[in-house]
Amino acid sequence: MDVGRLFGYAKTSFYHHESPLSLPVKSSNTGEQSTSLLDLCKRVTPICRLNPLLFNGHLQTFWTAVKSQDIPIYYKRRIFFAEESSIAGTFAIDFVVSPYKDTDESLPPRTTYYNDVEFDEIGSMDTKPMLVTLHGLSGGSHEIYLRHVLRPIVEAGWEACVVNSRGCAKSKITTGVLYNARATWDVRQVVKWLRKTFPNRPLFGIGYSLGANILVNYLGEEGENCMLEAAVDDGNQHEKHADAISKNPRVNIEKVLKIKYLYEFDRELQAPTWGYPTEAAYYRDASSCDSLMAVRIPLFAIHAEDDPISVREALPFQEFRQNPFAVLCTTSLGGHLSWFEFGGGRWFAKPASQFLLQFFESVDLDKLQKKSREKVGNGIGVGGRAPAAFNPMRRRLEKL
Repeated sequence: MDVGRLFGYAKTSFYHHESPLSLPVKSSNTGEQSTSLLDLCKRVTPICRLNPLLFNGHLQTFWTAVKSQDIPIYYKRRIFFAEESSIAGTFAIDFVVSPYKDTDESLPPRTTYYNDVEFDEIGSMDTKPMLVTLHGLSGGSHEIYLRHVLRPIVEAGWEACVVNSRGCAKSKITTGVLYNARATWDVRQVVKWLRKTFPNRPLFGIGYSLGANILVNYLGEEGENCMLEAAVDDGNQHEKHADAISKNPRVNIEKVLKIKYLYEFDRELQAPTWGYPTEAAYYRDASSCDSLMAVRIPLFAIHAEDDPISVREALPFQEFRQNPFAVLCTTSLGGHLSWFEFGGGRWFAKPASQFLLQFFESVDLDKLQKKSREKVGNGIGVGGRAPAAFNPMRRRLEKL
């Protein structure tokens, strides 16, 4: 019998490269010039003690839908138009703002629209760090799990925004172009816009569940050119948008309306929308496992090994061991985006928020940016010499 489990104690494990990324630190009284990414991740990760009554991943995940809790985060929304015609459509960005009394019944709680005058004045030269958040499947800025992390972040003086996937958080789908697990175009446009609008702000990213997959795919696609400083990766509205979806000639709306299971949604909607022959082909292409190898900014991933949705067998342990820019922390208990403690708190919010806060406070970002980001050798060598190198973003060996 696992005595620790009876008292809610979860085992914490770290998976990483044998020589984790060295982070230059700001001047300190200790005289320390650098710390490793692994040491920082371990330092911000507290003992994981969860509610012992929720003793497995299914109960932890189930409690997410039962537990009623409120963390008041206020937003102002702005609708963005996709810049590329091939991915035409709109998406909503919710910016965290100070509390206000206005309401808008057409939007999630504590969310209203920016008016044009307010939004025209949003630009700033300040140096406050800013967090870009990507939610999970069919979620949005209203989700409680992301507000658990946003609260300590904004209380520390950060700015933050949430990129709502198309059609989520009561946003409208305006074209037949939806989003999928590899839909990195909207977050890419947002990050570019943020860099232009707030030129002095260090930008950070965090993703949850499907949003974590999108974030890692984005980081891999951007590689050494990524505009984010660091990132954290935390492990059915189709009827509402039927009119917009029906505009896509490749989609059979009658089959979509009869969907019962998630894989059917991917088979009848995602696959034909994006040109995948099967839902399995979509899953293989959208997976961020290979993209992880191309990440070139510090990445801290947190995952529960008893997650009933994103199971342990699917975790890319070997990929984390190959990339010095990434560290994976797993817990033996926690479920899917749950990790409920006594009192309703969520354990994962502590290491996630503290990693971001301490990274900004202690790491010398200028030196880190100037530091050479050496590419990780991924080729399979024969006799000490690799005949080819693996390109993770093309998923193939390429001749040297």
